[in-house]
Amino acid sequence: MPKEEAVLRRLVTVLAAAATSIGILAFAAPAMAVEHHPKGIYAPFADCPLSNAKVEVCIAAKTTSGKFTIGKQTVPITSAITLQGGAIENPTTEALEFVAAEDGNTLSKTPQNVPGGLLDFVNCKEISNFIERLACELVFENGVTGVTATTELAAPASTIGLSTVNLVVGTGTALELPLKVKLNNPFLGESCYIGSNAKPIKIPFTTGTTSPPPPNKPITGSPGELETKEGGLYAKIQNNSLVNNSFAAPVVEGCGGGWSFLINPIVDAKLGLPAAAGVNTAILNGTLEEGAATAVKASE
Repeated sequence: MPKEEAVLRRLVTVLAAAATSIGILAFAAPAMAVEHHPKGIYAPFADCPLSNAKVEVCIAAKTTSGKFTIGKQTVPITSAITLQGGAIENPTTEALEFVAAEDGNTLSKTPQNVPGGLLDFVNCKEISNFIERLACELVFENGVTGVTATTELAAPASTIGLSTVNLVVGTGTALELPLKVKLNNPFLGESCYIGSNAKPIKIPFTTGTTSPPPPNKPITGSPGELETKEGGLYAKIQNNSLVNNSFAAPVVEGCGGGWSFLINPIVDAKLGLPAAAGVNTAILNGTLEEGAATAVKASE
């Protein structure tokens, strides 16, 4: 067994054992959302669902750079995206069952600027049909040109897949997210999404090497650097890079409000949707922190 994997497996064991040995009776009260104020190295876990007595591990991950390419459009990640919550370890598989953040904000809704905005997004003059061109001009040629893309969870937090072991050793799926992407602009309406709760974009990220269908070629992530403190009760994995370029993306829904029956096809044509596996790419660069839930509680 590689040295890094052995270290991680010991870490997972220590984190799980700590949940029992440090005093799980402290969480005997009924589960309810409350404010927590952990201190020191445990400060990032303020939204750990400590009210859930089964939670063994607190999780805080921050993506600070990377990109999403869906169809023909690439959106760089320039504002930090936070994933936070807790987890219960499966003793057989050592996978972590994700538990939503205490306040429910498990994945931050962080807008990222779409390069070019509306003016680059759609060229209404290319549309030959008069009615469709008029609808396009009413929606897109309005002076409010900025567009942002915001990734949101498209399923409960419990459907998030996380394996710290896979992340560190660079094999298999390290993180799996069911997502939908909201395109934000006043004239696109409040419900313009790529993907939905019914049709999520499922992305299994790895820190290893991908095996996408063509035309995409394999890309490789990075496990980053593992640091542990307090006898393994706290772990930090810095400079990790999670990648995937084999997922598919569906058509948009709800763009343009009442004009969606006309605007959706226009946006789809611009973005190249639906986009089959082999043309899309997602890269998340950042840091993952984990702490034993009882150690986090004790630091308050």
